[in-house]
Amino acid sequence: MGKKILFVDDSASMRQVVGIALKNAGYEVTTAVDGQDGVSKLSERFAAIVSDLNMPNMNGIEMIKAIKQDANNKFAPIIMLTTESSDEMKKQGQAAGAKVWIVKPFKPDQLIGVLKKLLG
Repeated sequence: MGKKILFVDDSASMRQVVGIALKNAGYEVTTAVDGQDGVSKLSERFAAIVSDLNMPNMNGIEMIKAIKQDANNKFAPIIMLTTESSDEMKKQGQAAGAKVWIVKPFKPDQLIGVLKKLLG
């Protein structure tokens, strides 16, 4: 069984595409539809968390702040996967605790490469 990844994105097609790519790379994937849903799945321990930024109910940065308060997952590396490319948003993400910022559109191999670097 592969390392567990939580993937949070409000786009069903993104959840499907990224979910398939991660599963094909040997990861076990749990998906969530927004930050609130992502936080609700934190009873599990994840090796890494990949999240969109702009989502309804709770955005990616609010979710990162909640994750950093969670005993199970506060040390899990967080990758932001978003269309947002402004330096200001990247700074906010970094300040909240995001390790890596990947701008959409992206190649799934790029994400998998980052995960392999982060998780060894």
